[in-house]
Amino acid sequence: MPLPSDRSPDPVSDVMRWGAFSCALVPFVLIISGVSWTGAAGTAAGLAAVTCACRALLRQSERTAARIRVRETGRHRDQRAYMGTTAQGGGRHSEGRTPVD
Repeated sequence: MPLPSDRSPDPVSDVMRWGAFSCALVPFVLIISGVSWTGAAGTAAGLAAVTCACRALLRQSERTAARIRVRETGRHRDQRAYMGTTAQGGGRHSEGRTPVD
């Protein structure tokens, strides 16, 4: 199990590097094992398309997670996590009128 200091700062890039490596390695192995060049090229194109789609989905997931983190951080401004009405706003408004006794 990797230590926290061993983690990559950008895990998506690591996944993409392995995907690119696979896109190059699989056709090479297919050609060596006797598959036609056309079949290996088709396999490489399919793997590249899947890798690009996965990259797009991973990046979209990262952006969504970042937006949620920002939204959650902005929502908890008070250290005591008060989310109710405050002096700055919220609560009921009496449209500028005050109660009369």
